[in-house]
Amino acid sequence: MPIQATKSIWHNGELIPWEQANIHVMSHVVHYGSSIFEGIRCYEQKEGAGVFRLHEHMQRFLHSGKIYRMELPYTVEELCAAVVDVVETNNAVPCYIRPVAFRGYGEIGVNGMKCPTEVYVANFPWSNFLHGNEGTNVCVSSWNRLAPNTMPSLAKAGANYMNSQLIRMEATVNGYDEGIALDVNGYLSEGSGENLFIVRGGTLYTSPLANSVLNGITRDSIIVIARSLGIPVVEQSLPRELLYVCDEAFFTGTAAEVTHLRSVDRIMVGDGTMGPITATLHKAFFDIVNGNAPDKYNWLTPVKVHQPVGV
Repeated sequence: MPIQATKSIWHNGELIPWEQANIHVMSHVVHYGSSIFEGIRCYEQKEGAGVFRLHEHMQRFLHSGKIYRMELPYTVEELCAAVVDVVETNNAVPCYIRPVAFRGYGEIGVNGMKCPTEVYVANFPWSNFLHGNEGTNVCVSSWNRLAPNTMPSLAKAGANYMNSQLIRMEATVNGYDEGIALDVNGYLSEGSGENLFIVRGGTLYTSPLANSVLNGITRDSIIVIARSLGIPVVEQSLPRELLYVCDEAFFTGTAAEVTHLRSVDRIMVGDGTMGPITATLHKAFFDIVNGNAPDKYNWLTPVKVHQPVGV
């Protein structure tokens, strides 16, 4: 999806014009992939707008930096305030929000700890990432997810997403919308940028974090919602073939939100439509984020916007 420019970007504590948010070609991140980032949504509501699970996203942002020894000079509260500032300044809602931090210009070499850390927050209008309620056709990728103790899956780091690019590009050139990766032991892991859920016999299954899974914020939200509705949730290692005999399957993620799988490896999931448990969770999720149901989990941070813009 093309990026639609907005007015301002937050950089190291200050708002700067969008077109001035540039880096040097010799910055450490360009050569060694030394970046961490988040993906956050701000939803239009009846009265204003709300950023979804902002505190949890910024806490994960700091944790990613800590894992990669990239200490950020900001607290969670300061980063949350930066996001609100950017959204309100640019007045672009609904939107996607991209905090990113990276090692900048200073030294060459693998060890970038002496390079300055640059922190940015940008936002821009955003629509559907996959196919919405139509469902998506996926394949099991020939590329595995990152093996344990190689790249840290709990960190949302730019370098990790080279693996995601291989998964997604392979799926695209083979005529699929997305790919699902297995872990190093052959168990189900996740999509290139989404967590995976499977429904069988009325129970909701998802792979645990030990299967090289990102601790997705939307993943956690769906687990919380499911349990509140009395839907059994099991986190366990899952074999590939369960995708072919499950009743329902869906992706979750900031971009994907809740997107059901229509087929896997050209084998239909159920009858190809959104199943009843997926539909229940889909509705409950969107009722909360769109302001049609009480925010009983306090997941939404309100922002003041003058006139929401459609995408």
